[in-house]
Amino acid sequence: MLGTLNASEIEAVLKSGLIGRIGCSADGETYVVPISFAYDGQYIYCHTHEGMKTDIMRRNPRICLQVDEMQNMANWRSVIVQGVYQELTNSGLRAAAMQTLLNRYLPIISSTTTHLGDHWPFHSENIDAIKGVVFRIAIKEKSGRFENSTQSPHMAG
Repeated sequence: MLGTLNASEIEAVLKSGLIGRIGCSADGETYVVPISFAYDGQYIYCHTHEGMKTDIMRRNPRICLQVDEMQNMANWRSVIVQGVYQELTNSGLRAAAMQTLLNRYLPIISSTTTHLGDHWPFHSENIDAIKGVVFRIAIKEKSGRFENSTQSPHMAG
């Protein structure tokens, strides 16, 4: 069965997600790239480095984030967030965003880009020492879909 996620199901996908795909576009160029994130119920927080995605998001701050939760090809949930890129350069906002990212649960085996410091899971007392671009997505709209099937359509009947 295919369907639409309700508000609490959308929140659950966002709160449990670790990796999403940002979609951004500017000046006729479209870019989709995976990124790790943390969601606090109001904003989606990300940490990255200078590159194509930051260049595009600075030119056009209207972006989207897509997050999946997948058990198998017949049982999945997917959420799309439409929002606005907000780069956090204010020391207090940046530190709070970094703390949200540092507080998220990460699996023992994870990529170096999800680790915000060289000695993860431990981190510097000085969050400002962590280099890179910190931003949040101010959420404008959330939607979600799901599929929930118990058997392959070719196996039915």
